Amino acid sequence: MYFTDRGIEELVDRREGEQVSVEWLADRLRVFVDLNPQFEDAVERLATFLARDDTDDLDGTLE
Repeated sequence: MYFTDRGIEELVDRREGEQVSVEWLADRLRVFVDLNPQFEDAVERLATFLARDDTDDLDGTLE
């Protein structure tokens, strides 16, 4: 299990059954980066991954 799996599991446990908008998610990511600028690159990569169609990510690379 990756270290991040604990955070993902907490997210599922706390938000299970909720529906969130893309706008809400984008706002939370912006707040996170404002508070933790050292993670800007990782959040950028995650946002790009989530924004792309599944078929765009088949090669496993993000530009």
